[in-house]
Amino acid sequence: MKSASDGKIGYDIYRSPIGPIHVVVDGRGVRKVAMTDEEWQEYRAELGDLPRNPALCRAAVRQLDEYFKGERREFDLPLSLEGTEFRKRVWNELRAIPYGEVRSYAEIAAAIGMPQAPRAIGQANRANPLPILIPCHRVIGKNGDLVGYAGTRTDIKAALLRVEGYLR
Repeated sequence: MKSASDGKIGYDIYRSPIGPIHVVVDGRGVRKVAMTDEEWQEYRAELGDLPRNPALCRAAVRQLDEYFKGERREFDLPLSLEGTEFRKRVWNELRAIPYGEVRSYAEIAAAIGMPQAPRAIGQANRANPLPILIPCHRVIGKNGDLVGYAGTRTDIKAALLRVEGYLR
């Protein structure tokens, strides 16, 4: 991991309509989007003290703001993504889900050629370090239920799907 002292990592806070979102950017791109205070505190405990750096995070915060205002449907930010090859395959498939649409865990499993792996898809979703940018909120249960977002935070999933017009 990059250290906070090398000056190429920092965070900022975007005050979204659904609450504060912490965005971490490093020299390669967006590294973390923390949707809850608990998630942010856990990440900071793991990484150590991070400097606040609004300039480094400006593009990410601007694009999040455009998303919540309904002005942006796709993100074009560089990502600093770390994960297993399986997780990266799942996350790439999530990025292919169009704005305002949803897929089931089973559909994602089938799309990556692993139809027996919907639970593993759920685990990859849970490990997604870049929610919204990698739209894990667009994955729902086979029966249409909003399940499995950030543990029990289906309220966040519902809010994001309302932003996209999928839910009213």
